[in-house]
Amino acid sequence: MIVTTTATVENANIVEYVRIVAGETVIGINMFKDIGAGFRNIVGGRSEGYEREIGGAREAALGEMVQRAIELGANGVVGVDIDYESVGQGMMMVTASGTAVRFG
Repeated sequence: MIVTTTATVENANIVEYVRIVAGETVIGINMFKDIGAGFRNIVGGRSEGYEREIGGAREAALGEMVQRAIELGANGVVGVDIDYESVGQGMMMVTASGTAVRFG
């Protein structure tokens, strides 16, 4: 499965644009629970624990998007975009979307 942020793939011919596909995941970040870990992880203004959590959410959203493309018979997703949105106190939604395509 080719997954790319670009609209085309070099040396690959898109023969069908199937439809838009998306994957979403919501993660909770509990600052009070993680405050001890936060003190240990924050180095230079960065928190390894939170970065790992967000990275895992991104991969889950991408995986869900790819699974939906496969279910539609696509063998690629082009024009992929990843969005991060705060959806409440301590909650973040990560969305991956793109166009499922068939390459010939």
